[in-house]
Amino acid sequence: MVLALVNLVAIARLQTWPENEQNAIAFIILEEIEEERSWDESFSRSSDLLAKLAASSMAEHHDGQTQELDLV
Repeated sequence: MVLALVNLVAIARLQTWPENEQNAIAFIILEEIEEERSWDESFSRSSDLLAKLAASSMAEHHDGQTQELDLV
């Protein structure tokens, strides 16, 4: 509910801005939405692959095929 109110206030403020500034903000918002959808899609497609890579890495570790890193 609070977020909806904040959105309404933001939109009301934007409506007082010049049209070119409104358009610029709208363009930025649309780009952000598209980028967020793209990341969501990428993560949803990669979850199985990431799980397989993690399982493979753990199997290599348990088989003694890995070595500790000296990060100091």
